[in-house]
Amino acid sequence: MKYYFLTLFPGLIHQYFGDSMMKRAVDSGVVDYTVIDIRDYSGNKHKKVDDYPYGGGAGMVMAAPPIAAALKSIEGWERYPVIHLSPGGRTFVQQDGEALSQAEGLIFICGHYEGIDERLIKAYVTDEYSIGDYVLTGGELPALTMADCIARHLPGFLGNNESLSEESFENGLLEYPQYTRPPVFEGREVPPVLLSGNHKAIADWRHEQAVEKTKARRPDLFEKWKRKQ
Repeated sequence: MKYYFLTLFPGLIHQYFGDSMMKRAVDSGVVDYTVIDIRDYSGNKHKKVDDYPYGGGAGMVMAAPPIAAALKSIEGWERYPVIHLSPGGRTFVQQDGEALSQAEGLIFICGHYEGIDERLIKAYVTDEYSIGDYVLTGGELPALTMADCIARHLPGFLGNNESLSEESFENGLLEYPQYTRPPVFEGREVPPVLLSGNHKAIADWRHEQAVEKTKARRPDLFEKWKRKQ
């Protein structure tokens, strides 16, 4: 998988890919990424990429020409989905991560300030996503959130393929509770069934716990799951 990030803050992207599982994915060739600084395509000596909004209003708007030039610097950019991160996009969910993992590559446009000139979005963006009903200072964190989720669906990213199938949302439910040593922590014991060695009983318990957890914490997901049963 090849990721391209169009951003005003390249360091934010490099930092994330320089540690933990994303670093291992890059080192092993499962993931490749390129960071493109939009300011390098500003066309002016001050590297200015924003301007006042037409019609007035607070803040600044990212201009279309530098972003378009940065996008076109990617060889064969037309082959890839071009993703804009925006509170106005549809909510990104686990199934989107799985679907997007089938792409050859992905281009993320990370906005800032009051947003991006709408003409750029209409001309080049294929998908708009949001990661929730709240506003962040820029598109880098949402882009990295999506990239992380998508990468988990790539062959070779997870050491154990079962890990993905058992994660929250993969089967429409939240993941069951997890426990590890010691068997007793501050008077709280590990559920005996997990120490029984009975694989069927453990699987049944985990499913029951996942159902109860989803029902209690995410009734919306529970109702959706129940309708499919």
